[in-house]
Amino acid sequence: MTMMEMQKPSIFPTIEPGLGKTIIVSGLAADIAWEIWARLITPLLVGGPLEPAALVQTVFGFNNLLLAEAIHATVGIVFYPIGYLFIARPLQRIVFPQLPLLLTGIGFGAGLWVFALFVMAHLVAGLPPFLGFIPLTWASLAGHIIFGVTVAYTIRAFGR
Repeated sequence: MTMMEMQKPSIFPTIEPGLGKTIIVSGLAADIAWEIWARLITPLLVGGPLEPAALVQTVFGFNNLLLAEAIHATVGIVFYPIGYLFIARPLQRIVFPQLPLLLTGIGFGAGLWVFALFVMAHLVAGLPPFLGFIPLTWASLAGHIIFGVTVAYTIRAFGR
C-alpha cells in the first residue's frame, strides 16, 4: 500500500458511537434553520409559510397534523443527515472530489427539494410537478438549500 492510499480518507464515515450524535445534532440544527426559514421568513416573502406536514398528509392520505409534523421532523433530524453521510457526500467524493463543502451542501439541499416536490408531491401524491413553480416552490428550494448547507457544515464541525 502506498503512502497516498494510506492517507486517502474513506468515502463513508466510520460507524462508531459518536456518529449518532453527529447525525442528530446536524439534523436538529438543519431542522431549526428550516423552520425559521419556512415559518418566519417565507411568509414575509410570499405571503404564507411552507407547510411540509400538509404534503406529508397528502402523500400518506391521513388528516393527523401532529403525526405529519412528527414524520417530517423525524425525516429531517435523522434520515436526511444519514442520506448526506452515506449517499450524497460519498457520491460527491467519487464524482467531484474537489467540490467545496458549500457546493456539496447546496447540491444536497437541491436534491432534497427535487425529492420532496417532484418525487413525493408529484409522482407519489399526484400534485403538479414542483407544485407548478409557484412562489412557494422557490421558497422551498431556498429552505432545502439552507437545510443541506447546515447539515454539511454541522457534520464537518464534528470532524466527520
